[in-house]
Amino acid sequence: MNKQHNTGWLPLVFLSLAMFFPSCRQETEPSVLPDPAGLEEAFALSNIYLLELEEEAIDDFLLRYGWDMQASGTGLRYMIMDAGQGPKASYGQRVTMDYDVYLITGDPVYSSADDGPMRFTVGRGGVERGLEEGILLLAKGGRARFILPHHLAHGVPGDGQKIPRRATIIYEVEVLEIQ
Repeated sequence: MNKQHNTGWLPLVFLSLAMFFPSCRQETEPSVLPDPAGLEEAFALSNIYLLELEEEAIDDFLLRYGWDMQASGTGLRYMIMDAGQGPKASYGQRVTMDYDVYLITGDPVYSSADDGPMRFTVGRGGVERGLEEGILLLAKGGRARFILPHHLAHGVPGDGQKIPRRATIIYEVEVLEIQ
């Protein structure tokens, strides 16, 4: 016996199924990028909030330890124990100093007793901006304590070694030489 298969109906079935089932493709809405001005404003407001929190933490620290410190316009806090003798340091001069660096928690992180005196040229970078600002207040033999908020110290990332992200640091310094 001869069996013949009628396959003419298959295309009709597939066509019918295709009409009954919706496409598997999903229609997507076009991507909408956030407004750059809105992002910039949100970023600025969050930074202001973080700076205010850091300033409150510094104020609480000063109150707790009874330190009477002055504040500069940049946020540097300083206490001059001895201004030193002679002219104050100025931009372009090379300063040599002994130092101890602490986190605001009181944990020591760096010291000239371990690492030797620090030498740098004022205004050329290589040290924290807050330290450069504070050194300008001192002459040879000057001793001071500086509190540097993170934006005057190592910023958001820290120093990648002992100073963590967004750390407020304390410098106790003595100027050994100014050239």
